[in-house]
Amino acid sequence: MICLGLGSNLGDREGNIAAAVARLAAWPGVTVERVSSLYETAPVGYTDQPDFLNAVISVRTTLTPQELLTACLAVERELGRERKIRWGPRTVDIDVLFYDDVVLATEVLTLPHPRFHERCFVLAPLAEIAGDAPVYAGKTAAELAAACCGDGAVRLFGKLERGG
Repeated sequence: MICLGLGSNLGDREGNIAAAVARLAAWPGVTVERVSSLYETAPVGYTDQPDFLNAVISVRTTLTPQELLTACLAVERELGRERKIRWGPRTVDIDVLFYDDVVLATEVLTLPHPRFHERCFVLAPLAEIAGDAPVYAGKTAAELAAACCGDGAVRLFGKLERGG
């Protein structure tokens, strides 16, 4: 399974995520298979910013992990992503969470994503996509979320309704 995490907290958050999913679906060699619901969460790290909407998608691709990251970064740029503050506000953020069983660490890409298993805003939507499949240390996303997410940490916002 190849999964991407998406987030947005500037402008039309839902529209930004919908546009990112549509652009990824149109990228040569990428097929979007499943799209989670949207979840709303408070920002992590730099907290003086609006709440985020987050989603997870699963894709099938002929791209290598590095090529998939390049596609994600290009979509972020097309949608106006600016990198001014680490963990700061953004129109859209796309992370490669994992790429099948690939394990790698380069200067620009670490797989699986080194913090996905401790982020409620990833685990809640990932639980919809991955179901009962173990995603980290033999645990499902729902089991990881139950262990690290408090009540109200992640709020179900709704289905992604709009195309990009």
